[in-house]
Amino acid sequence: MKRLVLFIIPLFFLFHCSTAQDTAAKVQFDYRQVKMGDETIQLVITAHVVQPGIELFSLETPQNKSVFSMIAFDSSGKKYLKDSLHEKGNIIHAYDSVLNAAVFFVKDSLQWIQAVKINKDDSAVIKGTVTYTFKSGAEFSSLEAPFKFYIKNTGTSPEGLSGTAGTKNKSLLLIFLSAFGGGLLALLTPCIYSMIPVTVSFFTKRSKTKEEGIKNAFQYSFSIVLIFTFIGFLITLIFGPAALNNLATNWIANIFFFLIFVIFGISFLGAFEISLPSSWSTKADSKAGTGSFWGIFFMALTLVIVSFSCTGPIIGPLLVVASKGSYYGPLVGMFGFSLALALPFALFAFFPSKLNVLGKAGGWLNAIKVTLGFLELALALKFLSNADLAKNWRILDREIFIVLWVVLFFLLGLYLLGKLRFRHDDELPKNDFGLPYLSVTRLFFAIASFSMVVYLVPGLWGAPLKGLSAFLPPMGTQDFNADDLPSGFDPGSLSKTSGKADGSAHYSAALPAPLKYADVMKKNEPDVVVNNGLVTYFDYKEALDVARKVKKPLMLDFTGINCVNCRKMEGQVWSDPEVMKLLKNEFVIVSLYVDVHTGVDIPQAEQYYSKDLGKQVEDLGDLSTDIQVSRFGSNTQPFYFFLDGNEQRLAPEGYPYDPSVSKFKAHLEKVIAEYKKRNS
Repeated sequence: MKRLVLFIIPLFFLFHCSTAQDTAAKVQFDYRQVKMGDETIQLVITAHVVQPGIELFSLETPQNKSVFSMIAFDSSGKKYLKDSLHEKGNIIHAYDSVLNAAVFFVKDSLQWIQAVKINKDDSAVIKGTVTYTFKSGAEFSSLEAPFKFYIKNTGTSPEGLSGTAGTKNKSLLLIFLSAFGGGLLALLTPCIYSMIPVTVSFFTKRSKTKEEGIKNAFQYSFSIVLIFTFIGFLITLIFGPAALNNLATNWIANIFFFLIFVIFGISFLGAFEISLPSSWSTKADSKAGTGSFWGIFFMALTLVIVSFSCTGPIIGPLLVVASKGSYYGPLVGMFGFSLALALPFALFAFFPSKLNVLGKAGGWLNAIKVTLGFLELALALKFLSNADLAKNWRILDREIFIVLWVVLFFLLGLYLLGKLRFRHDDELPKNDFGLPYLSVTRLFFAIASFSMVVYLVPGLWGAPLKGLSAFLPPMGTQDFNADDLPSGFDPGSLSKTSGKADGSAHYSAALPAPLKYADVMKKNEPDVVVNNGLVTYFDYKEALDVARKVKKPLMLDFTGINCVNCRKMEGQVWSDPEVMKLLKNEFVIVSLYVDVHTGVDIPQAEQYYSKDLGKQVEDLGDLSTDIQVSRFGSNTQPFYFFLDGNEQRLAPEGYPYDPSVSKFKAHLEKVIAEYKKRNS
């Protein structure tokens, strides 16, 4: 424990930053425009150091990869930019003892100049963000200051406001705390939660003394922090911001996760015990002092690999920042995330004696393991479904998935009632009369299991099952849906044709049916789309063309076929009657799936190389990812952005995952009002 504290304290000193009020008062900005010619205007951003002793770092230079400031212009205004960004100031080149590296900074003011080209009598809005890093004593801070220039070229001078800004205090401390909270949330995901029993069993067997338990806890926690912080960070730097999402949605990775969960599930049912290969133990024990660490490190690595599928949407934004060149933000964020993730596992190991007591408590502990085994098998189907959807195998369509879950939860209910027995099960406890009896606790769990069965059964006939929509395959994969039956249909007659036999009957007459990629992608439409007759497109350009023709705002729905939070957002928020009314009547929606890479190649003429992804964009998934990363600076799903007919944002920040009906409805109304204002 002492070593763990000694390891963490220096990091807190290194990455500590001041409060929002203090940091905002240390650097201030002003903005102005300078006319340089008939069509050239200079945008001048000046950062003033207003507190003595502050060192404001300059833009990144080839010699300085440690700390730096940066300016990012919004994609909508990049077409006006002329030449490169120019920096002016009394820049000091010195060696920083804390960073052990050379740095470039100013102590008074730093000016950034960007030339733009605006045709005479034209106007433009150019937005962006200044990410400025500064040092106060031994403390480093990194903040953001969004800006917006309103330009109108009259031919003699630029008119309008020179610039406005609102500082966002995203300090390293705030990043750390936000990521730490994200790590706590990640503990509630199935991938992480289901690994806890394995960890408990592992440390129960290895920890014979209190000292050994503390040592193992430190090594296990340190391994999780090390792997998440550095390996995950390096993967993104090397392969780009979509690497993590590609891992979580890759069909091979999902097959691997499926097999892992099946093995864990069968093990919990009592078929065998999971242990490290004997050759690994022999090789590790041959190295003095390392026999224990590598076994623990392997356990931590297994957790990290399996959990990528569930934790990707949480840490995705941090990795997008990493791809843009900001080193400290993602490093501190990943450290905070992994620290929160490691704490519960450390607590289990810090109290091995308590776990040993639980292990000797009788048959109820084995009943818990068997119950978890059934749940592991149920969760394994989710990963197999992800791979099935990605490869379009159609072996685990919605009704087959539901049937398998019905069987698993029905068998679990029978087990909890004592009607099924496994190898390690004890006899049921006996009452005062010597008769076996069922505890109230097991009865209530059995009731919950059978209730799940009853809830699932209507889904075989197309019931939306909103409570589980995030886990089930999309409604488009279901062959039979009672809602498809035409009016007057006799359920006893199977010779009659479904009301959606043409595959497009559910589309409303207000908007044309989607054409591009629809034949392949229609099966991925979520339940809320199918059941409410909502029109969604799959190609950005096609949807934009429709939006211009019908004069409605375009809603970009960045989503994924394997995105759990996307299904939650659709099932809990989109399905609200008032929200659905707005979506159907006021918007043109394009669902941009970032994880579709098989069977949906884009035309050869439309393929291109993406600098942001570092690869050739050849399929629909890569195209959607590149649009989100390059144009909107994000790579997490779900995320919603709204554009007008000129492809200008109607709401600057977009709308991230937030399953609040009132907030989403208010955001939609705000977008509608802004669109009508621009098109009045």
